[in-house]
Amino acid sequence: MSKLEPTVDEFATAMQQLSAEAAKSLPTAVVPSQPEMAQEKTVETVPSVDGLDSRLKNLEQSIAKKIEDLVAAVGQNKGQDLTVRFRKIDDQLSAIRSTESVNQRLFDSLHEELLKYRDNFLHESLQKPFIHDLVHLFDDLNSLADQLRNSAAAQKGRGNIAQWRDNLENAIHSLVEILHRFDVKEIEAKETVDRTLHRVVNYEPADFPEEDGRIVMRVKRGFFWRDRVIRPEEVIAKRYG
Repeated sequence: MSKLEPTVDEFATAMQQLSAEAAKSLPTAVVPSQPEMAQEKTVETVPSVDGLDSRLKNLEQSIAKKIEDLVAAVGQNKGQDLTVRFRKIDDQLSAIRSTESVNQRLFDSLHEELLKYRDNFLHESLQKPFIHDLVHLFDDLNSLADQLRNSAAAQKGRGNIAQWRDNLENAIHSLVEILHRFDVKEIEAKETVDRTLHRVVNYEPADFPEEDGRIVMRVKRGFFWRDRVIRPEEVIAKRYG
């Protein structure tokens, strides 16, 4: 409503001006004193009536134009006011959409963190102890397989020991398959010691400097779990000097 106040004031001023002009256009009162003077005044008034009619027409046209200008100004002000209101509404909707987008990103981030926490909890609390047990079982079965292998080599011919050894090796192969299902993989054999992958349990003397750190024997296999070393490989290596 504040935008319409200047227009209303302008209209009131215009009406006052038109009223003043209309008052000037009206004829003055005639006071007859003598018959002759009354007759003369009547004769002189005839052309004044024609001028008054013309001035009234001009006044009517001026009033009509003022009213049209006022209506146009009011319509323009209303249009501008509606434009401002629509712009404010659009800004509010944009702010709401932006807030919803931020909230959605926060929700997605929180959801992802919760999933990672759940996965880490399941892996570390439930799977990791179980995988450690499977690795120890792998060590025990391999140790038993080595004993049966030596016993079968000492026995003449193919007896029960050789059959037990074959059955045990099949069981070890099945155990390795189970470890692979839990993303557990063996550390590949290497020629030299890598401190991030190996743990040296014993050293043998080296005759040449270039033999220093060369792996002689793999005592226990090492394993990766989820791209991390869950158990380093135990080896015997050479040491120079």
